[in-house]
Amino acid sequence: MTTTVHIGCGAGFANDRPDAALALARDLASRDGRRFLFFELLAERTLAEAQLRRLTDADSGYATRLFDFIEPVLETCLDAGIPIITNGGAANPSAAARRLRGQLHGSRHASARIACVLGDDLLGADETLQRWLPTTLDGEVVSVNVYTGADGIVQALDEGADIVLCGRVADPCLAVGPLRHAFGWQADDWDRIALATVVGHLLECCTQVSGGYFAHPGLKDVPDLANVGCPIASIEADGRITIGKAAGTGGCVTEQTVKEQLLYEVHDPAAYLTPDVTLDLSQARVQQVGVDLVRVEGVRGHPQPTHLKALIGLRGQWFAEAEISYAGPGALARAALAREILLQRCARMAPQLTPWIDLIGVASLFNDAHGQWLEQRLAQAVDPQDVRLRISFLDRDKTLLERLLLDAESLYTNGPAGGGGVRRHLSESLATASFLIERSAVQQHVEWF
Repeated sequence: MTTTVHIGCGAGFANDRPDAALALARDLASRDGRRFLFFELLAERTLAEAQLRRLTDADSGYATRLFDFIEPVLETCLDAGIPIITNGGAANPSAAARRLRGQLHGSRHASARIACVLGDDLLGADETLQRWLPTTLDGEVVSVNVYTGADGIVQALDEGADIVLCGRVADPCLAVGPLRHAFGWQADDWDRIALATVVGHLLECCTQVSGGYFAHPGLKDVPDLANVGCPIASIEADGRITIGKAAGTGGCVTEQTVKEQLLYEVHDPAAYLTPDVTLDLSQARVQQVGVDLVRVEGVRGHPQPTHLKALIGLRGQWFAEAEISYAGPGALARAALAREILLQRCARMAPQLTPWIDLIGVASLFNDAHGQWLEQRLAQAVDPQDVRLRISFLDRDKTLLERLLLDAESLYTNGPAGGGGVRRHLSESLATASFLIERSAVQQHVEWF
């Protein structure tokens, strides 16, 4: 009977640090009990982008850096019997599985079992499913994916998978699946599924719970943040949860880091909706029980929602931006003048567009479309002597945006004194829209490679 399960997360987004996962894998390999390692590599936009790549190349569409994460830990995990689970299959888990199978061919791990959890991708689905789509969509639909639950992961692990490649399962499912499999927890044991979901939620952003995205010098200091370690959750059969991190790494696991991640992106702490359970954190308790060890208790679960969230990726627009710097005495005044010039030029060349103009470091994150924040800064006579102007547009007319970017570059010789360091960028913009679909309309299934 399994008494302790250790689950580590080696990535919290598609461009996380692959090198941190190797210390995690080695730590897990040194522990007793069942061990699992997962990589969380999907976001809403990255899935739509993956579908675009799949449309042009049938062997693409998985997370672009999936193998950067898997390859360094693969041998350690297979040697130690640590299953690897990831949603990095993205829009094409099967293509990722074929590539991985090819890499394993002829090696001492050639018999490793690779499973794909499919069923979330509804692009091109029959009319029965199409009826759930919103009636008005602004753009060409390039992806339709449902946030599915942990059932497919449980099936794959129950049937002996060493590597589980998923599409759009919800992030916490990457821990719910291993815990259901290891402990034999039933899918409708709501309190235990809530515990498993909390584990997944605390780990899903990887180092955010071990000091990343937390530090504020002098207020919330984090040691050795350049080498922040991946988190590990240890779960007992009775449901006790302890959050720690890989041995010998930087960062910290404290009540504060755990509390911040516990409430991260939670809309209602008493009813956080996930595919597997409605999570109730209203009575959760967090306690430091050792150095970089935090206990989490008091979590409750309620029946899973009747509907699942689905996400549509839309194409059809372009995003354009240009930047130019002003430095020295009066830099802010010269940048403000450049802003006025661009507003006038845009009103003449593209009166239908409203550009967004930031003065980075002066009026950017707190900026507004009408420049009121900038006017307040100018009235305060603030002169940082180092200002970078950024202008951006969003529109369907790529040719028009190219002309506007070139016009912004013309500030070199047609604007205030001392402008330099122009950068122009134009790329396709992917938008997203969400909708709800009945759970019964979506069916997960497992394929083996």
